[in-house]
Amino acid sequence: MSTEEERDGVRLTNLDQPLFDGAEATKRDLVDYLDAVAGRLVPRLAGRPLSVIRVLRGQKPFMQKNLPRYTPPWVRRVTVWAETSQREVDYALCDDRRTLLWFANQRAVEYHPPLALAADPAHPTHLVMDIDPPEGGPFSAAVAAAHLVRRALGDCGLDGAVKTSGSKGVHVFVPLDGRTAADDAAAATRALAARAERLDPSLATTAFIREDRAGKVFLDSTRAGGATVAAAYSPRIRPGTPVSFPVPWDELDAADPHAFTVRTAAGLLADRDPWAELMPAARPLPADLVAEGHTIPIARVQAMHEGKRRARARREQG
Repeated sequence: MSTEEERDGVRLTNLDQPLFDGAEATKRDLVDYLDAVAGRLVPRLAGRPLSVIRVLRGQKPFMQKNLPRYTPPWVRRVTVWAETSQREVDYALCDDRRTLLWFANQRAVEYHPPLALAADPAHPTHLVMDIDPPEGGPFSAAVAAAHLVRRALGDCGLDGAVKTSGSKGVHVFVPLDGRTAADDAAAATRALAARAERLDPSLATTAFIREDRAGKVFLDSTRAGGATVAAAYSPRIRPGTPVSFPVPWDELDAADPHAFTVRTAAGLLADRDPWAELMPAARPLPADLVAEGHTIPIARVQAMHEGKRRARARREQG
């Protein structure tokens, strides 16, 4: 089998190379998988400033936001001002199969779009709860916490879809109506996490500082604003190259996240797009949920101040 070929005008090279240590997959496996799911993955990426995680031979994985100079002119792009680095960043808009294949040839394994479209960054299309089990904890713990989040959603008239993260946990996505401001969506996410935590505080926690979690499942409400999340169907740079995969709620307890990989996931999909099928209709966020969230401090900011306070206390004691 040739190590080079061309698809949709994109030259694909070194297809026989291992993808990364422990991947149990080659670059061809990545290309073939992304090509097979392009009709499902591209709609998750289209119109959104895309960050990817690439893994080059002999190097550690790195996140790429700014497009390299050698990017083909047919790759659509959008320029976004980055406050943290105080510079303009040229992001790709992965709006078609050809662009996805080009990224695959660049050994872009992970695909992380933001929650808002480039055309309307002030109004996210979804809010997201990122749920991770404690260090060394089982996937089933994250599943149990996801059910808490779903109960909290149901209690205020909302619903969401769930997928494996492709790593240790799960992501719950809640569609928004297109009129919700980013700060209100972020507030609602904080309130949703707090309400889920209150349903079973022995299982779940919103504590951002790891040492404060006491072996509980972390409900991460910080995937808001300009944050990105691994897209449904995105591979991950983990042993076996797993894929973030949609799961019906009534099948989540029995799901095996290791079963969804770049070598198996496309075959499990057949001709379906379960992420689109499982996503409920968007509903307006309840005013009380948003109002509650605005009373809850932003976790990262609160953790930063608490970290400084603890460091100061240790210095004073020492």
